[in-house]
Amino acid sequence: MGKQGSPRSPRPMSKNTNSGFRTKDYHIRSSDSFGASDPSIGRRILGGENYWNSKVVLLHGLKADSGKFTPCKGVYVGKRHTWFRRNVKSIAFMVVLMAFLFLLDSLVVSNVGSINLQIRTNSTSREEDSVAFLHEERPTVQMYGRLLNLASTALAEVLKQDNVNFWEEPYPQASKWKPCADRKTPTSPGKPEKSNGYILVSANGGLNQQRVAICNAVAVASLLNATLVLPKFLYSNVWKDPSQFGDIYQEDYFMRILQDDIDIVKELPPHLKSLDIEVIGSLITDADIEKEAKPNDYIRSVLPLLVQNRVVHFLGFGNRLGFDPLPPDLQRLRCKCNFHALKFVPKIQEVGSLLIKRIRKYYAAKRQLDKQLLGDFIPRISSKKHNAARGPFKYLALHLRFEEDMVAYSLCDFGGGEYEQKELQAYRGVHFPLLIERLKNSKPVSPVELRKLGRCPLTPEEAALVLAALGFKRETYIYLAGSHIYGGSSRMHPFTSLYPNLVTKETLLTTNELAPFRNFSSQLAALDFIACATSDVFAMTDSGSQLSSLVSGFRTYYGDGHAPTLRPNKKRLAAILSENSTIGWNIFEDRVRKMIEEGQRVRVRGSGRSIYRQPRCPECMCRSQ
Repeated sequence: MGKQGSPRSPRPMSKNTNSGFRTKDYHIRSSDSFGASDPSIGRRILGGENYWNSKVVLLHGLKADSGKFTPCKGVYVGKRHTWFRRNVKSIAFMVVLMAFLFLLDSLVVSNVGSINLQIRTNSTSREEDSVAFLHEERPTVQMYGRLLNLASTALAEVLKQDNVNFWEEPYPQASKWKPCADRKTPTSPGKPEKSNGYILVSANGGLNQQRVAICNAVAVASLLNATLVLPKFLYSNVWKDPSQFGDIYQEDYFMRILQDDIDIVKELPPHLKSLDIEVIGSLITDADIEKEAKPNDYIRSVLPLLVQNRVVHFLGFGNRLGFDPLPPDLQRLRCKCNFHALKFVPKIQEVGSLLIKRIRKYYAAKRQLDKQLLGDFIPRISSKKHNAARGPFKYLALHLRFEEDMVAYSLCDFGGGEYEQKELQAYRGVHFPLLIERLKNSKPVSPVELRKLGRCPLTPEEAALVLAALGFKRETYIYLAGSHIYGGSSRMHPFTSLYPNLVTKETLLTTNELAPFRNFSSQLAALDFIACATSDVFAMTDSGSQLSSLVSGFRTYYGDGHAPTLRPNKKRLAAILSENSTIGWNIFEDRVRKMIEEGQRVRVRGSGRSIYRQPRCPECMCRSQ
């Protein structure tokens, strides 16, 4: 929904209507430009003029002498011989002069051509050197060299047994929670007999922000007794993805799953399409509704507009519905939407299935998690014994949130020196002008203090140290989601030196297989979502990330207690890593493992917590005894 290009403006006509003058002026300027732009052309023209002037002088002389000729043939012949003998030296001189001019012209053209060729060659060489410089890899950045050496030594001990097995959920209580948001309860209000009007939603952000907006819109539609029009997705200059609902999710399936709860239509009825929604006051932006708004806010400010105009349009709708207090039926409806109604289109399921097949090489069993995400495209089951030599049985998915925007916004120091600091400052100036203004009016917080507070994104190096401390072996197969890591290989080298079996969707899929998803960032993100959600272990580095939050919630809901998620506490980890120069490896292992185990405890969703990330609550899941 980007702006359409403006019509091409007509070419301006010259005010001078005297065509002869224009032509004359053109020829004059052409001659000037030839002489100025190419020395060889100028010199050829100059040499040519001398040559032709010589011919003109010669002919002119001959023409002047022709008046002395008579019609008498004998006299003419005699005079001709006399004239020839008298002018033989002049004729010979002119012939020699013409030959000399031709030779001079050839030499000049040859030399100038050679000079031009040399200039072009030198220019090309400089351009190639420039390109090589631009693509030159930065030196490897290491912040914890001593710990990396200790980790490398520990991983080399092949026979060492794991004290803690992080391939499994450490707490058996996790398997007691079962999905049940799609159940029908006696207290469910169902659909109203009469709708108060239609709700339009144009959601902003990427795949995961839009997913939250969809399910929040479903809850608001139910709250206001409204009919929901299938949500639209705003085009973003950041994501640059024109995908709409039907390009990512199955529309008919979505409508069918929720048909007992709310009415959903694909478009407005004809009599409402012609309305200018902004003019009638029914356009509601994020500035009109506070973040994490409560149900009463909608009833007080939105419902009267809906009843009056029969339609309202939510523009943006980013996190505009809070989690508490909210009626249980609306919480259940949110869960039903997120975990049951939103199913990827077959195109995404098929390539997602191919992606998983190439990671695992074989499957041991079908899981509810795989079925929900892959539908009918679950790979065939083949025996472990037959395929054991073909590849790994388990894999770990890692969402390493270390993209340039995240790194720049954090204001942290990542050991890259002055060059990195200037680069990130320039990025902030372009992409985060409001942050720059806010910093001018606030007390600065040092990068060291930010790290102590746990506000710095984990680097690839730090993520590798955590995995090594948890006992994941060097041979562990790791899927990296996103893969646009700031600093490129200079940042990833410490990670790959410990864990070389690192893959991405770009390395697992061919160019032709990825081609339908090019320029569709949300569809590519859906492939990452599938690979992360169906992994044996999912590790995140930033719990505030929407992808990490939704994936971990999906694994909690469908994992049946066998889909562990690793959540580092960045504040505690920073304190541990601050002892890099003295801490022993065994102590480092012990402290990191305790930190991760604490994050894996089975907890019921707390008040105000995201129901998409923590669905363990009576509205979404059922707990067996």
